[in-house]
Amino acid sequence: MEESERTSIDPERKANHLCVLVHGLWGNPNHLAYLAESLRAKHAEDKLNILVAKSNSGSYTYDGIETGGERVTQEIESLLQELERDGAPIVKLSVVGYSLGGLIARYAIGLLHSKGWFEKIQPVNFTTFATPHLGVRTPLRGYHSHLWNAFGSRTLSASGRQLFTIDTFRDTNRPILSLLADPESIFMRALSLFKHRTLYANITNDRSAPFYTTAITATDPFVDLNAVNIRYLDAYSPNILDSDHPVSPKPAQDPQSFYSRLSTGSQDLVTRVPLYTALVALIPIATVAWTINSGIQSFRSNKRIQLHEQGKGLDSYRIPLLTSGGNTARNAVSGAFRRMNSTQGHDYLPESSDEDLTSADGAAPEDGNAAGSPLELKRTTSRKADFPTLALSDEQFEMIKHLDNVGWKKYFVHIHNHGHTHAAIIVRTVKPGFDEGKVVVRHWLDEEFEI
Repeated sequence: MEESERTSIDPERKANHLCVLVHGLWGNPNHLAYLAESLRAKHAEDKLNILVAKSNSGSYTYDGIETGGERVTQEIESLLQELERDGAPIVKLSVVGYSLGGLIARYAIGLLHSKGWFEKIQPVNFTTFATPHLGVRTPLRGYHSHLWNAFGSRTLSASGRQLFTIDTFRDTNRPILSLLADPESIFMRALSLFKHRTLYANITNDRSAPFYTTAITATDPFVDLNAVNIRYLDAYSPNILDSDHPVSPKPAQDPQSFYSRLSTGSQDLVTRVPLYTALVALIPIATVAWTINSGIQSFRSNKRIQLHEQGKGLDSYRIPLLTSGGNTARNAVSGAFRRMNSTQGHDYLPESSDEDLTSADGAAPEDGNAAGSPLELKRTTSRKADFPTLALSDEQFEMIKHLDNVGWKKYFVHIHNHGHTHAAIIVRTVKPGFDEGKVVVRHWLDEEFEI
């Protein structure tokens, strides 16, 4: 067993706290090496055991949140049982999820809770970094939302359908992300038991998981950084925003003259011509290659899922997902293609009237005036927000409501020096361009992680 995958299971050291790290899509344990090393540097082996889950490495992350969650649960249970046999039982549990790993982790803790582990183990820290809690659907209104999003949702096998919320999970007639956020589900019951729930979200340049979904919010104040004032935490400036007062809009400025706008636009166009030329040449080739590879990986993923379903020991994970009767008559909606997020802007709900506050697919929800209904959630969000409300789906508004009700400490991250902020936020690779991610990890360890 490599040091980066599992550290400190020496029973003589008697560490009674286990921290589990779960990587993201296309990931592997090495992506979390810096997190694991930083945890170990902060907390000695007699204080903390560290498990970096490895059962979903590489293309195995195509296999869906449920399959991934069951694999991780098996890893956790195996280690818990091993330590208990060796006379070093775990009494505290912390879980950290990066990107898709945060969703897999939310599924896994529900299974652990349903099997009674939390009756003898205290859930302490649950942390996500750049996790798409609401899926990866770009907020676009009308028919073009479905056309734009259809391609991406079908290129990542089960995980793609789930991230784009077009799946129907088991017999619930609902997407799995909707179920994960249902307050009556075993997953939300488990999440609520953790003493600390913390998330870190990039405010810019995260093309894998945009701000609104990683921050669990219906607004994105950071679309135009020149239009807002950002406040940072003094000890972590300019990378961690002040969680109490992170951002405020700048006073409205007089509009530029026509000639100024024309001059600025012409300069921007000239500087972007080489990029556009390269994209025109490369996109068709890349799209064909991406489609072929995705088809191959999806085929392999479906085979793996079938083998997983036939495996032994899964019956203990096929338990009731809801603790009481819930509404199972919810329709699935389409989502966004990951690689197109960088070129697509957001659409917003209109401010003019309640009649315009329809869902992202253009349909008005039934019983729209009821308290807690999607339409009422949109109205409330629009009235409270200092920034435009994104054109999310009804299910996404409900996810926001329920996830916020359970309570999170939210930290917004500003990576300045590298365009791949999704990787930089956890220092996925140790290199100078990702050094700002070390500030994020230091903040998490010093301010949020309780041993």
